[in-house]
Amino acid sequence: MDVVTSELEVPSSVSAPKLFKAYLDFRNLAPKVEPEIFKAIDYIKGDGGVGTIQQTTFVDGTKSKLTVDAIDNNNFSLSTTIFEGGEWMDNVESATMHAKFVPSAANEGSTYKVSSIYKCKDPIKFTQENAKFADEYTKKTFKVIEAYVIANPNAY
Repeated sequence: MDVVTSELEVPSSVSAPKLFKAYLDFRNLAPKVEPEIFKAIDYIKGDGGVGTIQQTTFVDGTKSKLTVDAIDNNNFSLSTTIFEGGEWMDNVESATMHAKFVPSAANEGSTYKVSSIYKCKDPIKFTQENAKFADEYTKKTFKVIEAYVIANPNAY
C-alpha cells in the first residue's frame, strides 16, 4: 500500500493552549463556525478521549468516521485517523492527522502544525495534489476556528 504525506504550518496570534482547547471541542465548535459544511459531530463510542470513535455528518448528507488516537495535553497535540466515509475515502484506506499547537517564542501566538499520512488504495487516484487540497481545507477550517476564538476570547 502506498503512502502520501503532507505537512502544513499556519501561524496564529492565538496562544497554543487556547487553540488546543478549541480543537478539543471540535465536536461542538465546527458545526457552529462552519454550518455550511458540518451538520453534526457525534460520539459513537467514548467521550472524546483516546479511543473515541466520532461520526461527522456533513450538510450534503455524507458521513465520515474517525478515531481519536492520541491526546497530549502537556504538548498541545492530538492525533486522529479517518477510516470511513466520503467519496475521497474510496481511494484512501485511512488518513491520519497529527496536529500540534506550538507556542511562539516571539509573541503570545502559536503555530498550528499538521502532519498527514494517507494510506492509499490506489496511488494513481490519490496523489500529492489531493493531499495539498486536503491541507487547504484543513487550513480554511483552522482559520475559521481561530477567528471564533479571537472574537470570543473567554470561550476557551
